Amino acid sequence: MSANILDAVIKLAAIKQLDKDEIQTIILESITSTLSKKMNPENTLEVIVDQRAGAIKVGFMCTIVEVERNLDEVSLLDAKQIFGKFVKLGEQYKREMALSEFEPKIIKTAQKIILDRIRFLEQERIKTDFDKQKHTIVTGRVKSIDDIAGYKVDIGYTEALLPPDEQIDNEFYKINDMVKAYVVNIRSKDSSIVVIISRTNPEFVKKLFEAEIPEVFQGIIKIRKIVREPGVRTKIELETSDSKIDPIACCVGTKGTKIDAIRRELHGEQIDIVVHSDEPETMIAHALGLDSIKRVIIERGKTAAVIVSEEDKVTAIGKQGKNVKLAAKLCGFKLDIYTQDEYEDKMAQERRTISHIKELDGVNPKIEEILKNHGYTSVEDVYAASVDELCNLEGIGQKTAEKLKEAARLF
Repeated sequence: MSANILDAVIKLAAIKQLDKDEIQTIILESITSTLSKKMNPENTLEVIVDQRAGAIKVGFMCTIVEVERNLDEVSLLDAKQIFGKFVKLGEQYKREMALSEFEPKIIKTAQKIILDRIRFLEQERIKTDFDKQKHTIVTGRVKSIDDIAGYKVDIGYTEALLPPDEQIDNEFYKINDMVKAYVVNIRSKDSSIVVIISRTNPEFVKKLFEAEIPEVFQGIIKIRKIVREPGVRTKIELETSDSKIDPIACCVGTKGTKIDAIRRELHGEQIDIVVHSDEPETMIAHALGLDSIKRVIIERGKTAAVIVSEEDKVTAIGKQGKNVKLAAKLCGFKLDIYTQDEYEDKMAQERRTISHIKELDGVNPKIEEILKNHGYTSVEDVYAASVDELCNLEGIGQKTAEKLKEAARLF
């Protein structure tokens, strides 16, 4: 620690955006604490800041002794050189020393305490700033890139981290690129504080809507829920208590300007605006984004069958099933997409599965007994068997087997 430690630390405080007076207090307290441990308890230590010289001086009472054991003791020989030749053992004199005059080990100890306290103060400031910025969007400049850790982004009051799990696939940035992201968390790492930002969090989309669409920011249009496949598709559920307001028109804007601005920020991610409905069937149709759904059938266990045309089935399911998966998350139902023929086949299979073979046309008590003895207990068992398999059952011939199969198909 050099004589101009005060100036150096205050410059550091400026870089870290810390309070100058608070830093000076830390310096004085740290030095006082370090030196006091090396002196007798009754001694009064005074740390003086020389602003002009940018140096620190220490004043204390010094006792003249035979052998020095503490900092506030001085040998008789040294005392004569410092205070004059007429000094005597046991006498006390006021002594003033520059901090740089102390042994290097003591100076390093004080320096470590100062830097630790400054680091703690910086962390507290970051936490305070984080509390103000948490759940908001920040914009910063990419400072460095680490394929494992992620992007380090300068967001003004500190460096933030955009880790891989908070990045949108196929989004890449270069040094000095500007990045907009959502502040989600704060982590302690290697005795430092790291602010975590995200571009994948659904709340990021919410904040973009609030920033771009006044009716959403003002609460006239309420965002009920957002589900998202980052980089691919987002579904946002909206409602308003004002019947004069059209949520879709408000969010799309003239010629799509508002929604396009949000999509550009998300690098082309598809955004589906879904108007809330208390009717499950209507809500499911809205969530899927299809106007031509033939029928929605609510089944047990929060499951719904959605019947669409052959042409609309691919659209309803979406690429890699993304549309139906997001729609299911949005409305809280497990959604199964069928054409009319597929749904009728499904219902027929369910009827056959729960129906006993005795309900099948052409099954008399004798045939029923033969089928049961060979493990055929439901109409579905007969439907799934081939004619040859049925013919191999003793007591059932070719014609009977064909009739059983036809009856099972028409069941």
